[in-house]
Amino acid sequence: MNYAIITLCHEGLIIAEKIAAGLPHCHLFVHRDVPCGNHVTRFDRVIALTAEIFTGYNGLIYIMPSGVIVRAVAPMIEHKLKDPAVVAVDVGGRWAVSLLSGHEGGANILSYRVANLINAEPVISTTTEAVKSIIAGVGCRRGVTSAQIIDALDTALKQASLPLSQVRLIASADLKADEQGLLDAARQLDLPLRFISSDEIRQSSRNFTHHQFVKSKVNLPAVAEPAALLAGRRTTLILNRQKLNGVTVALAQEHFMWSE
Repeated sequence: MNYAIITLCHEGLIIAEKIAAGLPHCHLFVHRDVPCGNHVTRFDRVIALTAEIFTGYNGLIYIMPSGVIVRAVAPMIEHKLKDPAVVAVDVGGRWAVSLLSGHEGGANILSYRVANLINAEPVISTTTEAVKSIIAGVGCRRGVTSAQIIDALDTALKQASLPLSQVRLIASADLKADEQGLLDAARQLDLPLRFISSDEIRQSSRNFTHHQFVKSKVNLPAVAEPAALLAGRRTTLILNRQKLNGVTVALAQEHFMWSE
């Protein structure tokens, strides 16, 4: 997979470089007016650049206003099975929006990957994904396997009488971002993986159980429960932390406006 990151300003370049540091096979495109080194490709007009590179990358990450992005990609759009993933990031680094080819083209997953790298909020509007309401918070010992994580999640879902099809994403703390078993489990289950920053967990006033053992190991009050609560909107914990074979799982449910 290869990705293009395109930005128009200095603030966007800072975000672009942070994304590129954690996302392999990235090519940075920066507007000619932005002072920077020779590690980027310069361009003059977003529309002209988009026409040139649109089919050359699996994903395009634009760090600029969404209106500019829409005008740039609109003439190039062909079909959801052919178009590259397009993700929009604001120059404040607050949001990573799946804008085009969300499910089929991989923009949804790419939005989560970008959001994890810059501690942003991933925005997914694909209906089949957005109506799922369960978030699985996961904590684990170092070196656990994907099979252990999948087994623990399956056990937790059975306890809550919930199907895997209702799980929208798996969430954990950012210190687990390199946990291979967790990464492999999310990929095998075809679920997005979101990492919540440790600072956000420490500062959270949400109601979850604090665990001294977890604090002594990773300097966090807990992992599974706060990750599940903080990874969504209008969340309620529906299954407290369950521990199985080195893995902890907690389940939170999001409440939609139309379901209230």
